[in-house]
Amino acid sequence: MAELDTGVWLVLALAAFGAGVLNAIAGGGSFLTFPALVWAGIPPIAANATSAAVVAPGYLGSTLGFRPELQELSRRLLWREMLVAAIGGLLGALLLLVTPAAVFAGIVPWLLLFATALFAMGPWLTARLRGGQADQLQRWRLPALLLVCIYGGYFNGGLGILLMAMYLLVGEARLNTANALKNLNSLVLSLISVAAFAWAGAIVWREALVMMVFATLGGWAGARLARRLPMRVVRAIVILTGLVMSLLFFLRQR
Repeated sequence: MAELDTGVWLVLALAAFGAGVLNAIAGGGSFLTFPALVWAGIPPIAANATSAAVVAPGYLGSTLGFRPELQELSRRLLWREMLVAAIGGLLGALLLLVTPAAVFAGIVPWLLLFATALFAMGPWLTARLRGGQADQLQRWRLPALLLVCIYGGYFNGGLGILLMAMYLLVGEARLNTANALKNLNSLVLSLISVAAFAWAGAIVWREALVMMVFATLGGWAGARLARRLPMRVVRAIVILTGLVMSLLFFLRQR
């Protein structure tokens, strides 16, 4: 395996730290790690799997940062959602390993754009749908979570935006609680999908292990920052991140 110079390692470290921060606040951190790994000379499929391994510890750091919000929720709810996230992550990882990535890559920009629009309209839609329909919204919570986690196991880009949009649409109006659940379930599905990628030998461990350290630090820092920022600022960061990611993914297809 070719040796990387100091400048490449610095770019990988900064990308990993930035991804941890971004995932804790808005999601989309893999859009930093994936291109950085490709730029460092790692083939796209291996870069995708390695990127998933890199951002997983960042979810741990940000989940710990949102521990007060998680402690307010019932243990039964948390275990049920973690089980669904694990199943979705495994299914998504297996899908990546048996199908060409190019097939799914074509719809990724549309998914990101749709998720960003849902997040932007989330409070308005939730208020409109809540009128006597809270039970109906809650019935969609686990099926929607499963679908989003399958996407996350396949391609991690924009996972946080999809999860936060999903939680708002099924009636979770507290932004910090949605953020805490986003990070917890992202951690679970990432650990499962990374285990599948490791079993298949798709992860480049030298780069992954170094970047994991910086992603974890970034996740911890990002969680502390997200809890202190005004709600409108957090929402603006999420929406801006989604729009930028959508545009860049569209440009990649040209």
